[in-house]
Amino acid sequence: MATVTCVPLVFFSSTVPTSSSKSLGHYHKCNSVASSLPSTRKFTHCSNLSSHSFISFSSSFSSLPTRNNKGFRRRTVVLASMADLSTVLVTGAGGRTGQIVYKKLKERSDQFVARGLVRTPESKEKIAGADDVFVGDIRDASSLVPAMQGIDALIILTSAVPRMKPGFDPTKGGRPEFYFEDGAYPEQVDWIGQKNQIDVAKEAGVKQIVLVGSMGGTDLNHPLNNLGNGNILVWKRKAEQYLADSGVPYTIIRAGGLQDRDGGIRELLVGKDDELLQTETRTIARPDVAEVCIQAVKFGETKFKAFDLASKPEGVGTPTKDFKALFSQITTRF
Repeated sequence: MATVTCVPLVFFSSTVPTSSSKSLGHYHKCNSVASSLPSTRKFTHCSNLSSHSFISFSSSFSSLPTRNNKGFRRRTVVLASMADLSTVLVTGAGGRTGQIVYKKLKERSDQFVARGLVRTPESKEKIAGADDVFVGDIRDASSLVPAMQGIDALIILTSAVPRMKPGFDPTKGGRPEFYFEDGAYPEQVDWIGQKNQIDVAKEAGVKQIVLVGSMGGTDLNHPLNNLGNGNILVWKRKAEQYLADSGVPYTIIRAGGLQDRDGGIRELLVGKDDELLQTETRTIARPDVAEVCIQAVKFGETKFKAFDLASKPEGVGTPTKDFKALFSQITTRF
């Protein structure tokens, strides 16, 4: 019989509980250790705990041998406490990559408690957010406090977004011009906004911050810096350095060109100092970036590390499944 350590045992009843039980709305949480589960079990030091404090535990323990117990069914179910899961907040959860991360976390409710932060109520509605999605302005540190309370990890996916000036006609040649909306310049979003997130998360006692940036930051003359005269990579790099100096365990992911394609079907590549930009593998699918963010929270090998991220073309190489092996290739701290 499998060994269970410090795991709450919950008995679901279809009959009226015994007089020693207070109500059907509560379960009994056992703080003792069951090294085996014989047909006659004795659990000591149990306290009542609301049903909302539990979620489904490993399916391997979903059904245990039955026993007679007055007032209860003969079937027992083992559940895990919410406290055993990592609470992960995704900022920029309304963005194209942020939505994917938030959805993946929600789908893995046996591992994570997902939270999201969006800029507007409309964004919250767009991702069908409930009480686990907060509305806040990253330029206003005080608005971030409620979302940050009690989190274990923070995944930062906020970024300034350049807009194309109207009137561009691709049939006439030339290049489009871009601008940033008032209050949404890279300095305000990618520097001040990310600095605020780091500061508030640190104050809340976060255990790890995963920051998603962009490749190209080693080149001041990179074309992305010219968009809207925003110097976006300069400000992103400044925020990355601030995080690295913060003392909080960090993972900095500098993604290549983001593509709206299916994930999980390509071999992923990690690099450093924009070396991947000198190759033909300079892009990556958004779902793959999202997956790496989540895997980075699970593996300690990514803490205090920074790396570039891209992928081979579909059909070339072997799709990455072993993330521990992928992360073991990372050697750079910044």
